[in-house]
Amino acid sequence: MDIGLVIFDCDGVLVDSEVLAVAVLIAELDRAGARVDEAFVHRHFLGRSFPVVQEVVQRQFGVTLPETFQAGERARLLAAFETGLRAMPGAAETVRALAVPFCLATSSTPARLTRSLEITGLAALFEGRCFTASQVARGKPAPDLFLLAAAEMGVAPARCLVIEDTEPGVRAGLAAGMQVWRFTGGSHFANRSPEDAPDARPHRRFDSFDRFYETLPGLRRANCEILT
Repeated sequence: MDIGLVIFDCDGVLVDSEVLAVAVLIAELDRAGARVDEAFVHRHFLGRSFPVVQEVVQRQFGVTLPETFQAGERARLLAAFETGLRAMPGAAETVRALAVPFCLATSSTPARLTRSLEITGLAALFEGRCFTASQVARGKPAPDLFLLAAAEMGVAPARCLVIEDTEPGVRAGLAAGMQVWRFTGGSHFANRSPEDAPDARPHRRFDSFDRFYETLPGLRRANCEILT
């Protein structure tokens, strides 16, 4: 397998943020008049950008989210990040050991991404290597974001490996014609094992970054040990 670029999702892959994000979103939607539970958020919102949240809430609950909703939700989430956000165990060490170029492609807003990387100590590692849904017309599960990342990094899609945790992200990577691995080691999967839809099966699943190089040891730089 000729991999020339590894593209990491951020939330739920590099940073263990989804438990915090789900809790804040449920509370904010309840405040706006749309009562949802954790299962609903996992099914409809994880890995998707804010316009999808707006559209689903309007369609399912007849609730039009106020213009101030996203700013308020983002402020409360960033406050939760300040005290509760952590880098995914082993993620930074795994990235540093890569023998090929890497980058990040996320549905997060640029502001949320910047602060997430700062809090978790990953900012320097991904400086100049970040792409967000704000740069494309269609977010995940459309392939646009991953195709943009590949083009900007100068690597053909067929030589890219995507690391994702959500079904929309897996679908986006597959639609882009890339190799896709699904990471299931985040706290949001602690009490559940996500199922893969028949038409959105990743090429591999792994639940810990200390297993990242098991199937493709050639991706790791020679003489580089992984400390987790």
